[in-house]
Parts: sequence; C-alpha cells; structure tokens
Amino acid sequence: MMNVIKNLSIEKLMYKLSASVVYAILSAVALNFFFQPGHVYSSGITGLAQIFTTLSSKLLEHNIPVSITLYLLNLPLLILAWLKIGKRFTIYTVITVTLSSIFIHIIPEYTMTTDPIINAIFGGAVMGAGIGYALRSGISSGGTDIVSLYIRKKTGRQVGHISLLFNGIIVMIAGVLFGWQYMFYSLLTIFVSSRVTDAIYTKQRKMQATIITQHPVEITQALHQQLHRGVTVVRSAEGGYTRADMTILITIITQAEYQEFKYIMKKTDPTAFVSIAENVKVLGRFVEDDN
Repeated sequence: MMNVIKNLSIEKLMYKLSASVVYAILSAVALNFFFQPGHVYSSGITGLAQIFTTLSSKLLEHNIPVSITLYLLNLPLLILAWLKIGKRFTIYTVITVTLSSIFIHIIPEYTMTTDPIINAIFGGAVMGAGIGYALRSGISSGGTDIVSLYIRKKTGRQVGHISLLFNGIIVMIAGVLFGWQYMFYSLLTIFVSSRVTDAIYTKQRKMQATIITQHPVEITQALHQQLHRGVTVVRSAEGGYTRADMTILITIITQAEYQEFKYIMKKTDPTAFVSIAENVKVLGRFVEDDN
C-alpha cells in the first residue's frame, strides 16, 4: 500500500481528497437533514446501516450510531475493491468512507420538514449529487457503488441502473421489517438518487475523436502516454483545399478525459482538425481507468 501512495502525485491526491470531503458533507447533510428526520431509508449501504441502527435500538435497547454501522458494513466491500477494482481506487474509497462516517457523526440532525415525500426527494437529490460527484472525480462512496462499478467494468451497464437493482432489494428489507410505506418512500429516494447520479457521472460516456493532422506521430505518442488510449491511423489522406498530405487518427476517449485531450491537441498540433462524436457505443476491448 505504501508503494501505491508514494506513486500518487500531490496534485491528484489533493483533488481527490477535496472530492472526498465534498461527498462526505453531502452524504451527511442528506442523512441528517432529510433521511433521519423523515424516517426515510437511504439507498445502498447507508440505508442498510440505518436499518441496523434501528434494529439495535429495538432489539438491544442500545442505539448504535449510523456512522459506526456504515463503516463496519463497508469493510468487506473495501476488500472486494482492493482485489477486483484497483489499489489506488480502494485507498481513495477508504478515505471517502472514513470522512463520510466522521461527518455523519459530527453534523447534528436537523428537522427541516417531517413530510417523508419531501425528505425522500430532496435527500435523494443531495445523496445522488454526492455519489455522482465522487464517481466523476474517480473515487467511490463505498457500499453498493463498489459492486456497481465492478459489474459495470464487466457489462458496460450504467452505474445508476445497477445501483437501482441492488438498492431495491435493500429497501424491500426495510419494508418487511418496518412497514411498506417506508419502502415506497425509499424507492422514491433511490429513483431520484440514481437519476442525479447518472446525470452528474459522465465518465462512462464515450466519445470518438477523429483527428486530421500533419503530425500523427507526436499526437499518437501523447495519447498513448498520457491517456493510455489506442489510436487507429489512416494514412495517405489529402486536404481538399490545400492538397497537403494528411493523416487521419481515430481514438475513443471518455467524457472525463475530454479536457486533457483538448490540452494534448493544443500542445501537439493546434492546427489539427478534430471532430468529436459523443455517446458512441464500443464493442471490444476498452479499458476505463478508475484510478
């Protein structure tokens, strides 16, 4: 683990740490301002942690804080992330889960409204924004997000859709244990959260870049070294107006890589003609870097 940490750049580390703090605050606000006061069970492991906390107060006559049950439930999933997703990814996730548990514990509950529908909608929106921002920044909020990311790497399905399935099972448990009305409130929360997550998390959207250039070697090397993307080279093209010899390069990038791609093009060949096609479908090997 120490070798992995040493290889992290300070700039990248600070960026992801700031994203972890943002998620931790948003998740704490969603839980303590909306879910808990409205008696609405959240999605994912957070909702499961709420269930365990409620059961502890009823069965053990001792209320175990949600922050503690949340952290304990995340431990086996963090092991899965370390083994199947990536070591750097897991380190960031450990930081995020730890910060989230701390903020949930220190931020006091505040009742803005007791209406469960309002709490479900706004709590789901805040939680979905936090999850989407975390994933967009290359970190996970832990819980079922780890399972969803693992399945997405294998199937290509959207994270929000996968989470919706797992979260539905968790919320049914809440319905069986505490009453079906809680299940319907929580289903509303999950739907809103998953939609906001997919709207914010654009990293999985793929883009095809077609580049017409006179400097194919420099651009290809830069894309290989900085984005780790393959490039298809079509030689012997000709400019229709200038009649100059040109080369066509075709590559696939993700939405999250677009800004860095523009920087690469500006540095290697600012005069190149670049066409971008968004939301393309890809068959075959395409690796997404979750680190």
